[in-house]
Amino acid sequence: MQPSTTSAAAPPFLTRAPVDVAGWVRAFDSRELPVLADSARLLDDLRSIEDDVDAHMIAEGIAEDPLMILKLLRHVALLRRTTTREHTDAETATEALVMLGITPFFRDFGPQPTLEDGLAGHPLAMLGLREVIRRARRSARFALAFAVHRQDHDAAVIHEAALLHDFAEMLLWVHAPAMALDIARYQHQDPNLRSVDAQRAVLNVPLSEVQQALMKAWRLPELLVRISDDQASDQTQVRNVQLAIRVARHSAHGWANPALPDDVDEIASLLTLGTTPTWTLLHEIDG
Repeated sequence: MQPSTTSAAAPPFLTRAPVDVAGWVRAFDSRELPVLADSARLLDDLRSIEDDVDAHMIAEGIAEDPLMILKLLRHVALLRRTTTREHTDAETATEALVMLGITPFFRDFGPQPTLEDGLAGHPLAMLGLREVIRRARRSARFALAFAVHRQDHDAAVIHEAALLHDFAEMLLWVHAPAMALDIARYQHQDPNLRSVDAQRAVLNVPLSEVQQALMKAWRLPELLVRISDDQASDQTQVRNVQLAIRVARHSAHGWANPALPDDVDEIASLLTLGTTPTWTLLHEIDG
């Protein structure tokens, strides 16, 4: 299959849930990945000064757009699949851009479809998507800070693993907004309902299984796939990402959530810090 990065028109929304993970992979795989309007405008601006642009400039510009980063990593991985040359994985957006090259990047990534245009008639879905992206950005900031404190040489990959951790949920808001809203409605009606149970009720499968299957189908970097696997909780890098996501979720509406003290104790253990310095660090990261 040839990589595809542009589309003249958005595909229709999914209105019926596939029966299994493979069905969801096929459904998402056949649809375009839109990006934030800010990213689309930035790429258009940089395209006009291509000779003055380098990989770091582009990577910094799209650093907070999880679907643009996903789109780039997927594109480079698919190119590797269709060539006989052997390459190492591009584990970050910067590495992917260096591997691809600036001119080929602008050739392959023309004017981009945007999330805002795709969901223009679905304001509640856009709000839901923005909340997931906001949470992903906070998770990524926490994850990067934890990794830097631990002097982890894969800190950049850990940052992206946290940023992309819920990309399947983002895709659901983009391509199946009615189903995403149904899940949100079920959880609002029953605050004790686990996310995975709400997802099974609406989608037939948990989104985490869909996401792992998509990462493998798209040949995303092995390290990124491993760090993103919540089942591998015994690994320090995975715990780094998981704890970042937990503290971002539990502090989304303030720092009074009763679950936060347990999170802080585990983060303190991960970082070999005391409890009070850990609280201070979290507030500094989120400041």
